[in-house]
Amino acid sequence: MKLRIKNVELRMKMSAILLTCLFLIPYSLFLITCSSDRSSQVTYSEDIAPLIYQHCTTCHRPESAGTFNLITCEDVRKHAKQIELVTRSRVMPPWPADFNYAHYAGENYLSDEEIKLLKTWIDNGAPEGDEKKIPLPPLFTAGSMIGKPDLVVKMNEPFPIKSNNKDRFMMMKLPVELDQDTFVKVIEIVPGNKKVVHHINAHLVQYNPDQKKDITKGNKLVDTEIMDKQEAFARLDLPNDDGSYPLLTPSVTNYLPGVVASIYPQGIGGYKLSRKSVLLLDNIHYGPSPIDTSDQSTFNFFFMPSPPTRPTFEFILGTSGIAPVVPPLVIQPNTVRTFKTQYTLHQDMSLLTINPHMHLLGKSFLAYAIKPGGDTVRLIRINSWDFRWQYFYNFKKMIYLPEGSTIYAEGTYDNTASNPNNPFDPPRVVAERNGSMRTTDEMFQLIVTYVPYKEGDENISLETSDKSK
Repeated sequence: MKLRIKNVELRMKMSAILLTCLFLIPYSLFLITCSSDRSSQVTYSEDIAPLIYQHCTTCHRPESAGTFNLITCEDVRKHAKQIELVTRSRVMPPWPADFNYAHYAGENYLSDEEIKLLKTWIDNGAPEGDEKKIPLPPLFTAGSMIGKPDLVVKMNEPFPIKSNNKDRFMMMKLPVELDQDTFVKVIEIVPGNKKVVHHINAHLVQYNPDQKKDITKGNKLVDTEIMDKQEAFARLDLPNDDGSYPLLTPSVTNYLPGVVASIYPQGIGGYKLSRKSVLLLDNIHYGPSPIDTSDQSTFNFFFMPSPPTRPTFEFILGTSGIAPVVPPLVIQPNTVRTFKTQYTLHQDMSLLTINPHMHLLGKSFLAYAIKPGGDTVRLIRINSWDFRWQYFYNFKKMIYLPEGSTIYAEGTYDNTASNPNNPFDPPRVVAERNGSMRTTDEMFQLIVTYVPYKEGDENISLETSDKSK
């Protein structure tokens, strides 16, 4: 009797398993078919255009950095294989920061799923789909990455750069004359020749009209490698008519390869602009060029209605900064070596932006902070340094670091023949040389922009830019 019951139970279990299999097999086939159908339905109009507009068109449009346009379906089709290659390898869109370590406002990278979606579309012949469903392309301002400027100032004439593979360091003044004093939210530097503009640092010289009759007199450009700053200032005729010096607002704007100007919420950052002012390009560094070329950069001014309530401040760790590089930045040939710097804060701060900086031997970069209680705050990690993309990384929200917090930075350099960016063959000793900014020398810097902390800063979003007037 027991044996018969067991046989009945076994037959019932087998029947259940069989029924389950009979149900699951067609269901699995249904899922596979649906998945296959979905892959074949990936179209430009509904799937790809939104990705391209969000991640690519900002640069790949007329009068911007991209070497070709990515606006229409035909634009994208024409470069489909190239797009598949550079997105799969994460060369494009360029986003050096490790998004598994920390996040920032306006970060621009594709997820694994988005990369697969692009590949599927390309593999299936790049179908357009229903053209009526293609979203409108985003609107951009020609000659700017951040909007329509209130004032555009351009270098007077193209600066010639010889094909001698040598660095050039220049100082230039650009007079700005307005009807009245105003306030500047941000100044955007748009290099005329991205291949040779290594960096530009700029200050504002503010004149009292009664003390300076003509701000256009003097040289417009001087070579700072053949004269010191005092002589350069005199040649540019920067002093007042009586020989005294006007008010100088330092470091109002800076450019490095890949940089997009930072715009903070209303009231944070900005400068007064006297109706008689000079934008002093205190340091224009043109990198080596193998061909004869030129540069005529542009400077976009964005005004604001009132003075900033919270001016921003800046400090540098490492080369030419408030904390030394340890050990001294000397990289022996055929070595890969890591250098460090650290600084303990003497006041409560709200961090807005960080900018890591290295030259051609840079391999990786790491920065973090440790609060007095021991908590670690991740700032940035770049696993594969790329000299061509040196962003100002704005945090999603202000990062509060109390007094006593220590900021640490580590930079690894590759001075071997296997580094394709090594400027020397065979490798030779490369070092930091008295703050030299030459491309073939090295630097290790973490540049930090901040405001003194106020209660609630950690809740203020930096993701919504504000150029309101």
